[in-house]
Amino acid sequence: MARTVIGIMGPGATATPLQLEVAYGLGQAIASIGWVVLTGGRAAGVMEAACRGAQAAGGLTVGILPSADGTDMSADVDIPILTGLGDGRNVVNVLSSRVVVACGLGPGTAAEIALALKAQRPVILMAMPPGASELWQSLATGPIAIASTVEVAVAQIQQWLAP
Repeated sequence: MARTVIGIMGPGATATPLQLEVAYGLGQAIASIGWVVLTGGRAAGVMEAACRGAQAAGGLTVGILPSADGTDMSADVDIPILTGLGDGRNVVNVLSSRVVVACGLGPGTAAEIALALKAQRPVILMAMPPGASELWQSLATGPIAIASTVEVAVAQIQQWLAP
């Protein structure tokens, strides 16, 4: 039986301390349930914090990397997927995730949220800048939620994944 993969998306180098803290907590909580944490895999920002949190909980991490050589990979990625696709790898991130959790916002994260909404993947928004959550909610035709804490996010994921 396939393991449940939860995508954690967010800014790289521009991630705020709050976004890093939330991403770490998400990675830790998701891994402690036994779900797989999927990120963009780079050694930066939300991607690295989420993988580090998952590793701290003994979880499994998958990194969908933009490069073909993995030089930009986080040391906390267990399974690197080298795509050579650059930003095109955002489609792989989204379609490989049962739920997408967007922690913060940058251009790449915005692309991933938009792709998730188009693909009808459930989306959870966390640590968004003012006005961003309302914009995404106005565009959504599928499941979308705003979570103020890691616990709220995990409870929402569990609700969506319940049979």
